Amino acid sequence: MSTQGAILERPDHYSGKLELDRFSYDNNIVRLFATATMVWGAIGMLVGLLAALELVFPGLNGGIEYITFGRIRPLHTNAVIFAFVGNGIFTGVYYSLQRLCKTRMYSDALSNINFWGWQLIILSAVITLPLGYTSSKEYAELEWPIDIAITIMWVVFGYNMFATILQRRTRHLYVAIWFYIGTFVTVAVLHVVNSFELPISFMKSYSFYAGVQDALVQWWYGHNAVAFFLTTPYLGLMYYFVPKAANRPVYSYKLSIIHFWALIFLYIWAGPHHLLYNALPDWAQSLGVVFSVMLLAPSWGGMLNGLLTLRGVWDRVREEPVLKFFVVALTAYGMATFEGPMLSLKNVNAISHFTDWTIAHVHVGGLGWNGMLTFGMLYWLMPKMYQTKLFSTKLANTHFWIATLGILFYALPLYWAGFTQSLMWKEFTQEGMLAYPNFLETVTQLKPMYAARAFGGGMYIVGVLIMAYNLVMTAKQGSFLKNEPAEAAPLKDVYEKPQGEHWHRWIERRPVQLMVGSLIVILIGGMVEMIPTFLVESNVPTIASVKPYTSLELHGRDLYIKEGCNNCHSQMVRPFRSETERYGEYAKAGEFVYDHPFLWGSKRTGPDLLRLGGKYPDSWHYHHMLDPESMSPGSIMPAYPWMFENEIEVETTEAKISAMRSLGVPYPEGYEEEAVADMKLQAEEITANLAESGIQVSSDKEIIALIAYLQRLGTDIKADADKEVKPYEIVPENK
Repeated sequence: MSTQGAILERPDHYSGKLELDRFSYDNNIVRLFATATMVWGAIGMLVGLLAALELVFPGLNGGIEYITFGRIRPLHTNAVIFAFVGNGIFTGVYYSLQRLCKTRMYSDALSNINFWGWQLIILSAVITLPLGYTSSKEYAELEWPIDIAITIMWVVFGYNMFATILQRRTRHLYVAIWFYIGTFVTVAVLHVVNSFELPISFMKSYSFYAGVQDALVQWWYGHNAVAFFLTTPYLGLMYYFVPKAANRPVYSYKLSIIHFWALIFLYIWAGPHHLLYNALPDWAQSLGVVFSVMLLAPSWGGMLNGLLTLRGVWDRVREEPVLKFFVVALTAYGMATFEGPMLSLKNVNAISHFTDWTIAHVHVGGLGWNGMLTFGMLYWLMPKMYQTKLFSTKLANTHFWIATLGILFYALPLYWAGFTQSLMWKEFTQEGMLAYPNFLETVTQLKPMYAARAFGGGMYIVGVLIMAYNLVMTAKQGSFLKNEPAEAAPLKDVYEKPQGEHWHRWIERRPVQLMVGSLIVILIGGMVEMIPTFLVESNVPTIASVKPYTSLELHGRDLYIKEGCNNCHSQMVRPFRSETERYGEYAKAGEFVYDHPFLWGSKRTGPDLLRLGGKYPDSWHYHHMLDPESMSPGSIMPAYPWMFENEIEVETTEAKISAMRSLGVPYPEGYEEEAVADMKLQAEEITANLAESGIQVSSDKEIIALIAYLQRLGTDIKADADKEVKPYEIVPENK
């Protein structure tokens, strides 16, 4: 770094003359991440479009196991969240942090390790998820070796960021940096706690937690992955890029203080609102509801702070596409953060949960907030780094309108689908019978809405491709400034306190204290919710009749996870009359004590399976997996022909049983040595049952293990066995 100085009047608290440090900003790392953002964004959205089309045309996968809906749905979410948004975060942070701290990034080498390491992690997800290597946890499906790599790359990023902050030439940390620090700390805690797994092989592990506890940890992570990966870092980007594009200061400094501290404190408590009317203890559900509703205040405070920053420049909004994107992004943020607390109310959640309403809500945030803010940021950044004007303002405006309409065409049909699902599931006839007892009657009503959703998603992708073309042409007509010259006054005493300083400035001068303070604030909610759930036995009452899975059933459960069946099927009957009439006895916490991981699901594209065991003969399941429509006309489930050819991985049986015993599952001592023989015996019984129906199949095929698992579901719970468990009240529903 060059320290050759120039003479300039001392600013602020300095007097006399001062030599300025001359240095340069690293634009190359910003360009790398910006390019990755566009490339992975297009790929991730195209995978999402394929998944959407498969719900309309279930045979679209062509019998190829690697692109079934169950396998590519987590690929889509991981690609959009960690590849598109993740690279977008790094793009904005690496650009803004250098300028806010008036220094180059601490280490170019660490910046490049961060970039290439992150791309390798994304590539590993692209390879492993279609192959069926998944932990099944939403937004955390990647297996344990990749989890470790994510941890390492996040530490590299955080170290580089903090070292840069410590060598800054500015006294106070601007509000955007508060959000960057809060993001780094919280994502680290969330990822590490949720990723506790016991490996049994290179790409297979079991969650350290089980059942209710696993569900609580997962949705503590899942909700806060949305909060601290999709929201707080983007709020930091908003606080930098919106004022820059508008050429105006942030509307309110005091409001930004309230926004930051209230948001990170309240957000961490809200995870249980994903588990309302589930087997989670009522007190935890209530905490999730209360804090979710309170989240409305800081969320809208931040939105208003951003929108009011644009006061006085609304005439420019009509002309400048960058400001248009920012306005829609902030509006979508406001809509999503109003809808989130509303969906957390129990009476609303009873309608929305397991339906497409939730999918619409998530995509208003994803496409509107994250997508539009990213597009505006890229349109602002790229011309500056290439020292030229945007190639085509007209194309940018075209992109804006296509993307905005795409969001509407995507979300509105899904809202309609969500209302349709809930109303049909809950409707009773005058005689007190379910009006639509066949779940497929709902599914067939949704196909036009799913088609409309795919059309909206396709429009959005066209906009992304227009942007990519526009920015490539912008780069071609300009000259890239790899190292952007800059100069700033050296800071002699970063901790010096000027007179009349606002009280919050004290912590703004101290990044380490800000990091520790953020850590304490976010740990409070998680500890209050999790510690009693793990330590107080009454929160997860046991049921004597619930036994561990047999070795064959355990293999079948792993195949269920591998194929992503939990992406479409729940295993959680809620205490509603409509659900107990349709599926059977409501779920009890004690039923899931041996489930590593839990499989309650978050969306019902197909019916709930908790009470499936014994409902149909083995032959029904055999034909249903081979040709779903032969058993369920109108089904949008894909066929699984490879399961009739692939053999069960018998060699992993002993390791699986040993791992489960290590996790507390009470298998008899030495059972792992008998597990293979036990598995073969049960498999032969199923094969014999199939033979009686005229089906000849070898007992070592995967389909046999899956049938064993499906036939086990719910069979441990009998009416008389439930007497020892305090029953939940059946929630009445209006006809």
